[in-house]
Amino acid sequence: MNKLFISDLDGTLLNSNAELTDFTVNTINSLIEKGMFFTYATARTEYSAGNITKRLNINVPCIVNNGAEIYDRQSGKYVRKADIPIDAVTTIINAFTENNVGMFMFKFKGEKFGTCYTDNLNELMQEYVRSRRKTGQPLWKCSDLHSENDGNVVYLTSTGDYEKLLPIERIAASIEGLDHVFYEDTYTGKHYLEIFSENASKANGLKFLREKYDFDKIVVFGDNLNDLSMFKVADVKIAVENAKEELKKFADFVIDSNDNDGVAKWLKNSYERII
Repeated sequence: MNKLFISDLDGTLLNSNAELTDFTVNTINSLIEKGMFFTYATARTEYSAGNITKRLNINVPCIVNNGAEIYDRQSGKYVRKADIPIDAVTTIINAFTENNVGMFMFKFKGEKFGTCYTDNLNELMQEYVRSRRKTGQPLWKCSDLHSENDGNVVYLTSTGDYEKLLPIERIAASIEGLDHVFYEDTYTGKHYLEIFSENASKANGLKFLREKYDFDKIVVFGDNLNDLSMFKVADVKIAVENAKEELKKFADFVIDSNDNDGVAKWLKNSYERII
């Protein structure tokens, strides 16, 4: 049987310091060498995720930006992307502006993928800009996000207080052709609002990989509400002990926490038994 194992990163495969332990790296690489197919599904961009996971010998394209893109590390190319309709982007930009909340716009400029932003960022988002510059991720500061809305936008996001983001979340929920997730951040306790095409989700990324590579069974690992979509379509769903209770309700198994190498331990003991 052709099996694929997909893990979320933050709060699942990564520990609370957003790191991969040596045990996790060595265990997964050893199983990949024996024939396991393994990849990750994350809200991070590939620039960020790729830097953190560079020690893993990933052998299947990665689901990034919550499924807005799928990136093939072996070819160095994006093999799938789901653009947000221009009219929908316009409405969302206006919603952020009217509520005086900063946002990031992720888009393609030719073959280059990066982030557009303006001055109106809270401290947490400013820290994101500073940290991502270190990874080499393209960042484009602009005076008006509308000028960047050219049909190549795949992902709109912000992080901050629940009350400030809630009015925008309600607008996003009302727009045909959009999907979104709204959840508490693993590390900061602040909330993330992530908006993307209805064709983009971790679930749709999973479906793409299943069809393109003819996987018979897909096993997923997760911890947060943005993993819920792929839990609903995977064959086997596994939550780490630190996962949100709402996600655990959909899990077939609950394993050790992210800080105790839960995913790697389970794979080491159970990989060959999943049929």
